[in-house]
Amino acid sequence: MNIRFLRDEADAAVDVLLLQQVILYPTDTVWGLGCDAESSKAVDQIYKLKQRPAEKACIVLVADEQMFARYAEVVPPNLPELLAAQTRPTTYVVPGSRLLAPNLLAPDGTVGLRVVQQDEFCRLVLRRLGHGLVSTSANRSGEPTPAIFSEVDPKLVREVEHVVNWRQDDGSRSQPSRVVRVLADGRLEVLRD
Repeated sequence: MNIRFLRDEADAAVDVLLLQQVILYPTDTVWGLGCDAESSKAVDQIYKLKQRPAEKACIVLVADEQMFARYAEVVPPNLPELLAAQTRPTTYVVPGSRLLAPNLLAPDGTVGLRVVQQDEFCRLVLRRLGHGLVSTSANRSGEPTPAIFSEVDPKLVREVEHVVNWRQDDGSRSQPSRVVRVLADGRLEVLRD
């Protein structure tokens, strides 16, 4: 791993995110579109790029349990145990806080939050940005999810403000995250496995 290249790419991405613009980047699962989770303007731009209905919420990546708590109106009391038991990236649907861009919340007021545990690029961006990072697949609504950079529609590549160069030649494939709703009693309801 080229640490300098990783840091330079993370810094370039954060510079764009701080301008409330959209990036195309390798998430901890698939290639995605991202922006600052507190910027309604940038979230609107993502919905336009994806041609996605506004009522279909996006996931927010967070750096750690503290950032999770910043964006969750209610934090599951067993969150440390849930995270420790994860065997793959998992998104937790919880009531969202007022710190999130309002257009990120689902009609029922929930948001999907995922603590990035292993992807160094995403972890570095999150630490440097200091805010949650929107994560939605880099495709038009209804089209296939791009697991690798070469599967991203070239038109979409040209429409974003910044394309991250990190892992563009990586051919390894990951699936989208598992999505679970955290119930009031701490149990999980699987929404997507």
